[in-house]
Order: sequence, then structure tokens, then C-alpha cells
Amino acid sequence: MKKTITLFFVAIIITSSFISNAQTMSSISQITIKNTIQSLVDKYGEKNKFRISKGVQQSAAFWTSKDGSPKDFETFCKDNFINDASELDLVFQKVSTNLEILMGNYNKISVDLKLPLHLDMGRLLPIDDIFGAYDASAHFNDDMFNNKVAFITLLNFPFYSLKEKTELGKSWTRQQWAYARIGDLFTSRVPAEVLLKVADASTSAETYISDYNIMMGFLLDNKGKSLFSKDMKLITHWGLRDELKSNYTKTGFEKQQMIYEVMKHIIYQDIPSNVINNDKVQWNPYTNKVIENNKEIAVKPEPDTRYLQLLNNFKALKAVDAFSPQYPTFIQRAFDQGMEIPQEDVEKLFIEFISTPQVKQVATLISKRLGRKLQPFDIWYDGFKARSTINEDELTAKTKAKYPTREAFENDLPNILLKLGFTKANAEFITSKIKVDASRGAGHAWGAQMKSDKARLRTRIGAGGMNYKGYNIAVHEFGHNVEQTISLHNVDYYILNGVPNTAFTEALAFIFQKRDLELLGIKNDDINKKHTAALDNFWACYEIMGVSLVDMNVWKWLYQHPDATPAQLKETVVRIAKEVWNQYYAPVFEIKDQPILAIYSHMIDAPLYLSAYPVGHLIDFQIEKQIEGKSFADEVMRIYANGKVIPQNWMRNAVGKEISIQPMIEATTEALKVVK
Repeated sequence: MKKTITLFFVAIIITSSFISNAQTMSSISQITIKNTIQSLVDKYGEKNKFRISKGVQQSAAFWTSKDGSPKDFETFCKDNFINDASELDLVFQKVSTNLEILMGNYNKISVDLKLPLHLDMGRLLPIDDIFGAYDASAHFNDDMFNNKVAFITLLNFPFYSLKEKTELGKSWTRQQWAYARIGDLFTSRVPAEVLLKVADASTSAETYISDYNIMMGFLLDNKGKSLFSKDMKLITHWGLRDELKSNYTKTGFEKQQMIYEVMKHIIYQDIPSNVINNDKVQWNPYTNKVIENNKEIAVKPEPDTRYLQLLNNFKALKAVDAFSPQYPTFIQRAFDQGMEIPQEDVEKLFIEFISTPQVKQVATLISKRLGRKLQPFDIWYDGFKARSTINEDELTAKTKAKYPTREAFENDLPNILLKLGFTKANAEFITSKIKVDASRGAGHAWGAQMKSDKARLRTRIGAGGMNYKGYNIAVHEFGHNVEQTISLHNVDYYILNGVPNTAFTEALAFIFQKRDLELLGIKNDDINKKHTAALDNFWACYEIMGVSLVDMNVWKWLYQHPDATPAQLKETVVRIAKEVWNQYYAPVFEIKDQPILAIYSHMIDAPLYLSAYPVGHLIDFQIEKQIEGKSFADEVMRIYANGKVIPQNWMRNAVGKEISIQPMIEATTEALKVVK
């Protein structure tokens, strides 16, 4: 106890920078703050000075004239500071219970209102977008400040910066971590109308992406030949990428080249607007000509809509800055607050990884296996996976027969967990908390936020059943759902539910996804499977880390050019994508000025989310090493009950080491000696 108190006093010094930043929005003077602190210390003693000082300063940072006079503030603090530990814990429990009620139901309302947008429920109407953009929680922050719940929380549960959590959290008990997470609840005071604009921009971008499909059977090559089946409809970028990955066959190169041409037109926004979601025209992506009724027709390009959506997201999120004194830019909110790893550290980690000599060595190996020079789209080389040796049509026939409907897949979820070693009781409980839906988009997982609700698993399911791509995505999303369920129901404090950041849920999704063939009953007898898995993970990191660098640098540019037009943003995204390519990829691929790193849809509809994927791959690799030779199910249950502590603390508890690129680099070096 004495050691903890000492560490807490150290934290007072660390937090001073926040207080000075936050005071800009406050109506409370430093004199009032000082007098209020002193009167409480006189009443409760010097041993409580840390909590008193921090609580009063945190509350003062958000107190405005509409909340009351300086005298009202002083009276509020005296009346509401909780000195008794048992009473403090009782308040904590009540806040936690009520948060689950509120957040759980807000989440359920959002899920239900977005059903027409997320599920294949027929033609979308403008009213669907309006309801889908509605955020029932938008007034939560306002309401909690107006009714003073936020101030009671701020006064009694200190907020700790990421630096403080890193330095002090190593010795915290679970209760102290839970108290610290309560302190994270009110780090900004954003007006409801600002939050509604954020929700509106996000939903608009999400709808744009989820309904952006290319009719592959209507693409023509320069000989007027169609390479794809007439019923193939692929969403950008996931569907296009996965189709490209599936064509690492003797006859697939031509298809891959055509898909890449399509991608470049989407990036450059010179794609004819009437070929998107349209099976009434044919399109040659090499010449960019459109044919209707056997005649070439004049067309207009998409009017930079892709970049307008990104720009709208930026403007809505930037408007939050003025109300977030602790995290005054979205970049800081995404990394310091959301990921809880500083952006500079993430960028440094990625650059270190993609600059390693092993990149060139793996690229040389891939080129030899392909029997040709690498092309830009070979960042998605899929030949290290077991499925790369199996005809995808055979896999699709198997998945369609096994899962003709969404109900068939949902009913089989307990069996999937049993195959992975979960007990019958755990398998049945976890899957009872998951609902499967047929997705309008590529697929996603949406967790519950109260124990009485269910997580959602979305994947595309065609009229003839679930094809292999849909199944592969579904297994990935199922990994998310398993994490979401364990980290909600098995964590000791509700406020600690979840994982440190999205990279940790991506890690388990990757771990599940890699076992998709095993779950279909297809055994991998390759004696080198451990090494090929390491190479596959390494190459996936190399690809997505470059994409993430583009994403981060675009957001830095946006903050420097907040008045940019969609056309200027497009030009910048393409320029940054080529610059990252030329620095880290051109020396490996021996091809310059490629824009491919700008194709990711998450850049448009999930701002600064992309970094979660490569960090997730690193975590995935370390977890795989941890569970090797152990019970897969037992380790997953243990690891994901850690809850939402900071990333490095979570990793030490899970695998005994912090996040690092070294285990993957070492495994790749070893694999290069074996795999031919």
C-alpha cells in the first residue's frame, strides 16, 4: 500500500501538462482550484492530497459558467468528494452497472437502426441513411455533464495519461485498473450536435464503401474477352483483393492484371461512374472505355467521391478537437487514447520492420516460386497458405454444401469451437451470444456492450450458399465474436471489458482465420507449415504496414491543410502512396511510382484504423508461439479475459513479453533456410 501511494504522488507531477491544456475551456480560476484543494486536504488529511488535487483539477477543467459559479464549484467539490473507500467502491459499482445499461442499449439501438445498411435487405432508400446515421448516444456526454454525473466521476476517479498508465500500471491491482478506466470516461466535453455530425460522416462513408461493387463478368480485356463469371460481383477493396489472391494459379495472372487496372482507376477516380454497381454496361479497364449495346458510349468519371468521403470524416472529427483538451487532435485520439501506443512509436515500429533485409529475401523467394518478376499486386501473394494449393472452386463447392444458408453456419458455430478444443459448455455459451447475418458489405463483426445482448457476425452469403471467400471472412469475424464474448462475460469488471485496442481483436480473428481449412476437415500435412505460416505472416505485415504509413501521413497532411478540396486530397493521397512505395517497395519490386497502397477501403470509412492490422499480426504471431504445445481453447480463454488494460501490460500478462517485431523476424530468418 505504501509503495502504491508513493507512485500516486509521482503521478501528480506527470499530469500537470494536461491540466494546463484543459484549463482553456474552464471558468474556474487557479485561485479557486487552490482554495478548494486546500479546504478538502484540511478536512481529509495530507494522505488524500493526490486524489483531491487531481480530482478537483480534472473537474475544474470542464466546469463552465452554465454549470454554476466558482462558489458553486467549490461547494460541489466539498459535497461530492468521496473519502470513504467502501463508499467509493459502491459508487464505482453503480457507475459500472449503469454504464452497461446505457452503453449496451445505445449499441443495440445503433445495430438495429443500421440493419438495412449492413444487411442485404433490398434497395436502400434515403430514409435508411438518415436512421443509420442517427446516434442515440450523442447526448450522453452532454447529459452526464448537465446532471453532474461526469463531475462526480472526474472528482473521485483520477484520469491517468498514457505515460502515467505505463509507469504506474505495472503495480496496479485489477481494481485500480478498473478505477483508472472509470477515470477515462470523461476526457472531453463534445456537444451532441458535433457528435451527430461525426456519426453522419461515418455512416455516409460506410454506406458508400459497402455498396461499391464491380461487376466482374462485364469487364473486357483488349481482345473483348470477359475473364470472370457473369454473376461475380466484388466489393472494393476486399472482394477485388481476395479475388486477386485466389488467382495465384497457372492461368490466373491475366485476371490479376485486370483487377489491378480496376484498382488504379478507383484510386485515381477516373473510373467511369456508370460501371459501379451496374451490370448493364461493359468496361475495358485497360482503355477505360465503356460499351453499351455493342457501342462505345461517353461517360463521366466518378467525381472524387472517394476522397470527399475521407474529407468529410476529417472535418467532422477535427471539429471534436476543440472539446478534447487531453487529446486535441484525432491522430492523438486514435493512437494515444484509442490504441494507447503513441503514433510516433507505431510509425517507427513499422518502418523498422519494412526496412529489414528479410523483406528482399522473402521477395526473392516469392519471385522464384512464381517463376516471374514481382508485380505491385504481389504484395498480396497468397502462396504460403495451405489453401493456395487447392482449387478455390473445390473449396467453394464444399462451403456451399456445408453452409447453404446463414442459419446453417450459425448452427455450426458450436461445432467449430469444439474442433478448436473448447469444452461443450464454453462452446455453447459463447455461441449462444452470437448471431449470424447475411452482409450487404464484405462482412464485419459487431460486439455487444451488455451481457444480455448478442454479438453480430456478418458475411456475404449468396443465393447458392456461402462461397469460400465468404466462409474465410466468416471464420475471421467469428474470431472477433469469440474475443468480444469472452472479454465481455469473463472479465472481472465491466469497465475493463474488451481489449486494449482493435489490434488485439484482429489478432484472434487472424488466428481463427488461419484455421479455416482445418475446420473444414482439410488437413495440412506439410512438414514446413510452421515456416510457411511465418513467411505468410511476415509478408502480410510488410504489405499492410505500408498501407498504414500512407494512412498516417495523409492525416498529418490533412491537419496541415484543413481547407483542402477533394481533388487536392486525391492528388496528395496518390503522391504519398507513391512516395511510400518508392522508398520501401520499389527497391524490392523493382517498379516505381505505384499507387496500390492507397486502395484500402478502411482509409475512407474507418479513419486511422489500418494500423490495427499490422499490430494485430505481430500480436497474433506472439500468441501463436505462446499457445504452441498448449490447449488452444484454454489459452484463448485465459488470455482474452485480461480485458482492457494498456497494450504492453496486456501482452506481459498474455505471453510474458511486450509487443515486438523480433519474434517474427527471427522466425522468418529461420523459415528462409527451409522453405523453397
